Amino acid sequence: MMRKSSVMKETQDVHSSYVAIAVLNGLLCFTAIFLNSVTIKALRKALPLPKQLKTLLLSLTVSDLGVGLLVHPLHIALIIMDLKQISYNGHAYDATQYAFLVAANLLIHASLFGVIALGADRFLAIHLHLRYQELATHRLVVGSVILIWISSAAISLPRPWAARQIIYIAFAITDSLCLVIAALLYCKLYVTAKRHTKQITTQRGQDLGRKKELLRNAATLTKSSTGTLFVYLALLVCYLPNACLLVMYSILGQNATIKTMQLYTVTLLFLNSSLNPLIYCWKMRHIRQAVMDILRNIMRKS
Repeated sequence: MMRKSSVMKETQDVHSSYVAIAVLNGLLCFTAIFLNSVTIKALRKALPLPKQLKTLLLSLTVSDLGVGLLVHPLHIALIIMDLKQISYNGHAYDATQYAFLVAANLLIHASLFGVIALGADRFLAIHLHLRYQELATHRLVVGSVILIWISSAAISLPRPWAARQIIYIAFAITDSLCLVIAALLYCKLYVTAKRHTKQITTQRGQDLGRKKELLRNAATLTKSSTGTLFVYLALLVCYLPNACLLVMYSILGQNATIKTMQLYTVTLLFLNSSLNPLIYCWKMRHIRQAVMDILRNIMRKS
């Protein structure tokens, strides 16, 4: 009798977790769609932003919008099917799971690669300084964005010949490697930005007006670099738990505990799509001003 009651309690706890995660995904679906839609419009209006930075931010925002439009609804559908215990009822569950995995892997890796590209762009902007516009052309950045999406699509394609555990190991290695590369890149970016500002401040024998202009430019670059650093930190917080869980799955295999934990880590992963637009508004003045203008227009019309 005791064993039966403990099993019933465990079943109720799992059911409560599924319901809570479904509700949370519903809320995040709305915030991801609304915030990223407004951000896309704001990026198109924020003319002072460099074309290269704007292109990379647009790519990142489109992937975040895709999470709201596709991934959250598919995740909710899978959770409801699990709750109703219809996962073994034919093709509906398999088709939903297939669409979810492809869309999630495509958009998650597009965001991951996009954040690395964003850090690389800001590092080059500070490191090259006056030669940046000449070497890091808009065409080159567009080509990089296309490559990011092609690579993400290639990673997201299903591989029926490979065991699921092997696929999880590959994802764990890829994601962990990307996070380490991004960490090294953003550390280098932060150090370079501080050194660049210090060099301009300590320069002597330079025209005061010219020095002020250089300091303004350096301050703008440092702010945009700091903004992208916060984007990386948010990504790290949201992505790392799921990467760790993939490693656990690779070692232990799937069980009920790991499956329940994955509901939380995957939802945290998708939370990143709602956080990014808030970081852009907080750390990038031109985007914040454009967003405020859009929201004022919406309030006037309503």
